[in-house]
Amino acid sequence: MTDKQIQEDVMRELEWDPEVDSSEIGVAVEDGIVTLNGEVDSYWVKQAAEKAAKRVKGVKGIAQEIIVEYQGMERTDADIADAAVNSIKWNTTVPDERITVKVEKGWVTLEGELEWEYQRNAAENAVEKIKGVKGVSNLVSIKPKIQASIVKSTIKNALERAADIEAGRIEVEAEGNKVTLRGKVRTWAERKEVQRAAWSAPGVYSVDNRLTIL
Repeated sequence: MTDKQIQEDVMRELEWDPEVDSSEIGVAVEDGIVTLNGEVDSYWVKQAAEKAAKRVKGVKGIAQEIIVEYQGMERTDADIADAAVNSIKWNTTVPDERITVKVEKGWVTLEGELEWEYQRNAAENAVEKIKGVKGVSNLVSIKPKIQASIVKSTIKNALERAADIEAGRIEVEAEGNKVTLRGKVRTWAERKEVQRAAWSAPGVYSVDNRLTIL
């Protein structure tokens, strides 16, 4: 596709999107890279314009130069932060006590740790539409909570080839992201193999190996 065709398709996509006023947004294309510019009154509209452009066939990248200028009484950072905290709290899919909010000149930064990507996305979506928000930096990290049953299953599967090892003799305790191994094995090699299997389980960040040798 030519740059001209891509430009025309992006403009049509913006016109089609009900969340975007296409008259506010300029579109330029060079070598498949789309530059969006203009001025909108909310971060949500800016994001909607970018998503619309990304839907168009032939687009290789986006240069986002749209400026957010809230049309109305200027909101303070404290006001935006308060609204963001409440919006996240009202979203039942997000454990709000694990998210912190910082706002500087209208730009919202989210930090914390969650177990699932959908929770991270929900936290960002909760603040995008708040009036006065000019941008969002989602710095929330994902650290899944480990489950003893999954760790045990991982160990069992990893040790199936070792006939002398009985996974049933191994006790697995999971607390937070830490796993404690207890029980008996026949050799140091088996002990090491059990520990390696525990480390391979999703969400494990620490292994306390208390296995003893028969």
